[in-house]
Amino acid sequence: MTFAVIKTGGKQYKVTADDTLRIEKLNKKPGEKLEFKDVLLTVDKDATDIGSPIVEGAKVEAELLKQERNNKIIVFKKRRRQNSRRRRGHRQDVSIVKILKIYGKNGKLLSESSKKIVEESKETKTTVKKKIK
Repeated sequence: MTFAVIKTGGKQYKVTADDTLRIEKLNKKPGEKLEFKDVLLTVDKDATDIGSPIVEGAKVEAELLKQERNNKIIVFKKRRRQNSRRRRGHRQDVSIVKILKIYGKNGKLLSESSKKIVEESKETKTTVKKKIK
């Protein structure tokens, strides 16, 4: 099994080809190609490369699918016996990316996405409502 560990947005992610990730928001437009050069580890069938801190020449190519917001989390703070409470909500901005290719040490292709991204056609659907008598 071929995979890589990348670092983006202050977090680390274990990725394989065809994975879809929710990562911290990137300032790109949907459909753009991305390269993650902070690759900490690559594992192939016969070799494992561990970076110190990154693997030289390794990269992961991805495509930005869309920009979204995560589900709301509730931040509730209470000070006991003080009649003091505060309730706030927060929704984090995220980018959804699809991993296309993983390159190992010195730019060697380790894994590639087997499926092409099929662009969804925006067709208007007509609905028929029947009146119940």
